[in-house]
Amino acid sequence: MTATPPAAAQPTSVPILRKILIYGAILALAIAVVGAIVGGIVAGVPGVVSALVGTLLSVVFMGITAASILVANRYAGRESAVGAFFAIVMGGWILKFVIFLVLIVVLKDQPWIEPVVLFLSIIAGVLGSLVVDAVVVLKSRMTYVSDVTLPGASNHD
Repeated sequence: MTATPPAAAQPTSVPILRKILIYGAILALAIAVVGAIVGGIVAGVPGVVSALVGTLLSVVFMGITAASILVANRYAGRESAVGAFFAIVMGGWILKFVIFLVLIVVLKDQPWIEPVVLFLSIIAGVLGSLVVDAVVVLKSRMTYVSDVTLPGASNHD
């Protein structure tokens, strides 16, 4: 029998990022419901659509950040892949910026968009995701010492 190599330990940040995604999805659902109700009262159908589009944008942007870090964590701890880790995370941020610019141009003068409702939904999503990030990280039980061995570092026990 050949021995199977041990599975690589996942970084301690992975469960935290997964929890952020789950709580972020719950937050997005709440923002979508409240935003659609308030947007519908204030601006009718364009208000509902704008609240849903704003919430969707917030979810996409939050998801890109967390997903890029989760994907990049697969490369953590390998000397040859340090650049890949940062390239993946930075690529996620650049992707969000490009998507944001494209959507601003596309949605700018659409008759089915209520700009104030869209703006407030996006702001609620951004601020809410910051609160979710802070609460999850503050409540996590993550060690102060890294669980990743740096390339070239030796273990002195």
